[in-house]
Amino acid sequence: QVQLVESGGGLVQAGGSLRLSCAASGSIFSINVMGWYRQAPGKQRELVATMTKGGNTNYADSVKGRFTISRDNPKNTAYLQMNSLKPEDTAVYYCNYRGGISGRYEYWGQGTQVTVSS
Repeated sequence: QVQLVESGGGLVQAGGSLRLSCAASGSIFSINVMGWYRQAPGKQRELVATMTKGGNTNYADSVKGRFTISRDNPKNTAYLQMNSLKPEDTAVYYCNYRGGISGRYEYWGQGTQVTVSS
């Protein structure tokens, strides 16, 4: 089992910044991908950004140029730096961890609320 603890959500005005953190613990896989997804009210959960342990990244088009994902591998922690936030970024943000070959083992954090006011 892998446990994920998120922090860093909150309320910010449009144009502001927030930084999310996700710390993984437990049975850490040597091969893993950490990332962030979000879910707004009435909408499906969607990809925000992912990063492999080796540093390969993937971003949703809607956040490219504004959000940056990073990792501290020795600490098994992923970060999401969110700049130039927009009201449409308002959602619950979930940390995601996939480990093992083909990411067959998947875990989710409890979610953290990000609210961007206009």
